[in-house]
Amino acid sequence: MSEMTEPHVLTTIRDSIGFIELNRPAKFNCLSSTLIAAIESALDACEGDGSVRAVLIRARGKHFCIGADLDEVLDVRNDKERLARFLAGGHRMMRRLEASRLPVVAQVQGLCLAGGLELAMACDVVIASASAQLGCQHARYGLMPGFGGTQRLARLAGQRRALDLMFSARWLKAGEAQSWGLVNHVVDDGALADAAEAYCTQLAAKNLEGIAAMKRTCREGLDRPFEEALQMEQEVAIAALMSANVTEGLAAFRENREPSFR
Repeated sequence: MSEMTEPHVLTTIRDSIGFIELNRPAKFNCLSSTLIAAIESALDACEGDGSVRAVLIRARGKHFCIGADLDEVLDVRNDKERLARFLAGGHRMMRRLEASRLPVVAQVQGLCLAGGLELAMACDVVIASASAQLGCQHARYGLMPGFGGTQRLARLAGQRRALDLMFSARWLKAGEAQSWGLVNHVVDDGALADAAEAYCTQLAAKNLEGIAAMKRTCREGLDRPFEEALQMEQEVAIAALMSANVTEGLAAFRENREPSFR
């Protein structure tokens, strides 16, 4: 097990999983520019370690993340260049999560609001505790999403639901968020940590090349015309089928055993 520490993020690598833990519980893990950069650095560390096959983003304290650090927003909002840098940093970090070859799982407890919801939506899979609540509460304070929330929310939940959630600033209980496509799995509060880690352990046992290809093809295809996306999938599938890990997977199928991927 290896452990690295950024000011507001704890990064641990254990059993082929990279744990990226938000560590501002006194501020409800709100996203400052320092925390945003630390998440990106932690992802770099996970990607740079050849043993890591899945990433789990979680948070210390009662809540996952309640949004951007509004104290910092107040500090930079009258300086257009500083404000643009702050927002650009959030966009870059979340795009890095989406573009990573590693599958990224979010473990959500308590409140997951505004920028916290934007962070969760940038992850590939979200596992939430039954008591968790998710929302886009920007309108409550006259704000709007600035880390990609308008676009990801509409793509995941549909335009009408996205607009309703943004306009009303209401919070969704975990079960309703699951029905909207914002959460994949809802588990009992006491089982959250074990369930999220077990899910990542299952991912770590799979063919990482195949996982990365599925992730890239699925995400990139959303921004392409359908026929072009299908052609991209075919090209990626042909390349994937030529890999040594697929050879091992097919051999395991024929021999009725579990595959052992590199």
